[in-house]
Amino acid sequence: MSMVSVDYRDTVAIVKLNRGVTNVLDMELVNELGQLLEKIEHDSNVSALVLGSSNDKFLSIGFDIPRLFELPREDFQTFFSEFNRVCLSLYTLPKPTVAAITGHAVAGGCILALCCDYRFIAEGRKLMGLNEIKLGVPVPYLVDCVLRYTVGIRYAREIMDTGEFYGPADSLRMGLVDAVLPGGEVMARAVERAGLLGAWPREAFALIKLNRVEDIEQRVLARREERERLFVDCWYSDEARKRLKGAIEKF
Repeated sequence: MSMVSVDYRDTVAIVKLNRGVTNVLDMELVNELGQLLEKIEHDSNVSALVLGSSNDKFLSIGFDIPRLFELPREDFQTFFSEFNRVCLSLYTLPKPTVAAITGHAVAGGCILALCCDYRFIAEGRKLMGLNEIKLGVPVPYLVDCVLRYTVGIRYAREIMDTGEFYGPADSLRMGLVDAVLPGGEVMARAVERAGLLGAWPREAFALIKLNRVEDIEQRVLARREERERLFVDCWYSDEARKRLKGAIEKF
């Protein structure tokens, strides 16, 4: 069964994570998402992308910690490198992207949402945040850069240093999302926004987006190998092992 589904509304590709309720991220799902992003980038019939979930409880809870915890270092390094590559592909996709957040988007789920151009979240108890510090690891370098650019240094510091999760009102206040909407309207409004942006001349939009993302892309690529190694070092540290085991007990 596919872990990522795709449907089309005119020229908008609606991509939904489809791995159970929590949409945990492992190599299989990440690879499938990466292949789909590549296909969409080169499909001239697709003008824009909406990223969502097949359920209204989670966009994604993040990494599949129980499975990833047991991996040998080399295998986890491979997964983490691919995850970063896919996130960078989403962030730099030369077409409009909108995240339709109808459920919690935490840790890796929040990262995927932040890599989209716009984020619409459902009202109610729908949480966003980056809790990596509570697991003994840093926020991956790409999203550290994207977060600072998106919400500013002050809010980025708060979000990353505390590892807290935020409801829709706080997420909007800090700039994590662009709109809070009734749950039943999120996907329709996301598709509408994606369609409107995708109707602009494509080359012009792609260049506008390139101007926005290229500094971060170049910075990430220049430091990618080093920062990925440092993250993996933390993942296998004694402190992180202890904290990750605690997270697995609650998973």
